[in-house]
Amino acid sequence: MIEAAGLTKRYGNALAVNNLSFTVPSGEVTGFLGPNGAGKSTTMRMMLGLDSPTAGEVRIGGKLYHELKHPLRTIGALLDAKWVHPNRSARGHLRWMAQSNGIPKGRVDEALDLVGLTSVADKRAGGFSLGMSQRLGIAAALLGDPEVLLFDEPVNGLDPEGILWIRQFMHRLADEGRTVFVSSHLLSEMALTATQLVVIGKGELISQSSTEEFVARASDNTVKVRSPQLPTLAQHLAQAGAQVTEAGEALIVSGLDSAKIGEIAAAAGLVLHELSPQTGSLEQAFMQITGDSVEYHTGLAEQAPAH
Repeated sequence: MIEAAGLTKRYGNALAVNNLSFTVPSGEVTGFLGPNGAGKSTTMRMMLGLDSPTAGEVRIGGKLYHELKHPLRTIGALLDAKWVHPNRSARGHLRWMAQSNGIPKGRVDEALDLVGLTSVADKRAGGFSLGMSQRLGIAAALLGDPEVLLFDEPVNGLDPEGILWIRQFMHRLADEGRTVFVSSHLLSEMALTATQLVVIGKGELISQSSTEEFVARASDNTVKVRSPQLPTLAQHLAQAGAQVTEAGEALIVSGLDSAKIGEIAAAAGLVLHELSPQTGSLEQAFMQITGDSVEYHTGLAEQAPAH
């Protein structure tokens, strides 16, 4: 588990993170979201002891980072995929990291195999593509078999197969009971990957909830209904207090859930061909909830259709 309490970071007069508190549970993938400049990278650097907080603290498994004797055995991280000496091989880079943390040499080849880099293990890391560098960074994060994992933009540079691989891999790590905390600007990918969300803006906490709750809170949930008796059905639903909108050969209903709509149709002896809840997307919810925290606005949000 990760516990951030009152985390604050100032750079001169600039306040990058302001009294930020949240928890990241084990056994789930938690997404870390926020507009550009929200303080995500600064927060992750403070978690890893790379930046010292002005106030507050972060505990990893109950300990501060500097209290960990062998940090890589407790927490693994991918923050910068290109943080590798270009003349060092993938295997050489991991062996150096393993030696610095008392990790057995045999673990190096296991980590390379986990990320699919065995065939290029002895090639110079400087010649790696961004996708290969991402895989090497993930191997480094996994090297100490840690209980806590931090990933910053882990799918950056990966092809569709690689994106699917890292998504499934993060789910597997969480299923093993590990704490997985991942920052990404690809909201469509986060919707498929993260079951929990920590959302920040201007260095402050905006929301901590399940992904499902976050989307539901920002969306006007409706139900799409198709029936060969639409006019009659619309009349019954309106009498029950629903707001009904025609959409081609269907009705879009708000104010009643799908179960209640089904009950009303059954009581009236009406046939249903479709009864499907319509929910908003993570992108829509993110834009709505973080709108006040975006540093630079365009006209796109105002032009987006209401949902």
